[in-house]
Amino acid sequence: MAGKKGKTGLAGQKRMGGWKGWGRELVRNRMLYLMALPAILYVVIFSYIPMGGILIAFKDYKYNLGILKSPWVGMKNFSYFVSSGKMWLLTKNTLGYNLMFLAAEVAVRILFAILVCEMCTKRYKRVLQSVMMLPFFLSWVIIGGMAYNLLNYEFGTVNNLLVQLGGERIDVYNNPGVWKFIFLFVRLWQGTGYGMLYYLAAITGINTELYDAAYIDGCGLCKRIRYITLPLIMPTTCMLVLLGLGGILKGNMDMFYQLVGNNAVLYNATDVIDTYVFRSLTTMKDYSVTTAVGLYQQVIGFVLVVAANWLVKRIDQDSAIF
Repeated sequence: MAGKKGKTGLAGQKRMGGWKGWGRELVRNRMLYLMALPAILYVVIFSYIPMGGILIAFKDYKYNLGILKSPWVGMKNFSYFVSSGKMWLLTKNTLGYNLMFLAAEVAVRILFAILVCEMCTKRYKRVLQSVMMLPFFLSWVIIGGMAYNLLNYEFGTVNNLLVQLGGERIDVYNNPGVWKFIFLFVRLWQGTGYGMLYYLAAITGINTELYDAAYIDGCGLCKRIRYITLPLIMPTTCMLVLLGLGGILKGNMDMFYQLVGNNAVLYNATDVIDTYVFRSLTTMKDYSVTTAVGLYQQVIGFVLVVAANWLVKRIDQDSAIF
């Protein structure tokens, strides 16, 4: 008994020592913690407290009863989502589009970051960066209006140009097959300028002596990019890819909805989880099923991030996030 008390007392002293050490750390760096307090409160209020709403996915939510008093239904909402036949279609579209976007964005952003860094004059660099950054600050509502004016069957600029060149008009808004190319082009046009800033920062952080030594050894531009630039920005690339995988089941609601809208002809080719949830809320107003779909989306995304991080850690431990 004495031995057990001694061990318990030692563990208690360690816990007390830990709390005292944390208290001393808090007092010593109180200004830093005070500066971080608004960000901490923001995350707690808008990220952690709303997680309690996950309970709706397992209940038959009633307005008059609230979240806690609504009756439990277990996995019924998930079963309804599976039996509706939408789960596979939405998952396939969301994963397919986001994997395509992620692969294309990484390649294009690295390419343009290297092109900007290799430009001879600062004027051209600034002009190119400014021009490429401009689409990022445009609202998706504006981009959707621009796309409609370009692609409209009757008066769209693209169709008018095709007619003047002797071709035929293309009914884009009734042709599901072309939208994967339209989405990819718009996504790259809108996000490349901002996304390449991460790679520009990584490239500018490379020691210039490495390039000088390679140049003296007779390495041309392509070899310097291949053997110096690309390997040294690989940790940044891996981190951005892993972060991108975290939202791989998020369908960029703004882009899909503003470009397509409620066009039922295109649902099978363009409908993703986010647009389905939004449309379900506005039409059926079934909060339980839509919450279940959102929870399914987040769980699958979490599993993909953990699996991708494990794979990266097996290849290069320093490039993993955790």
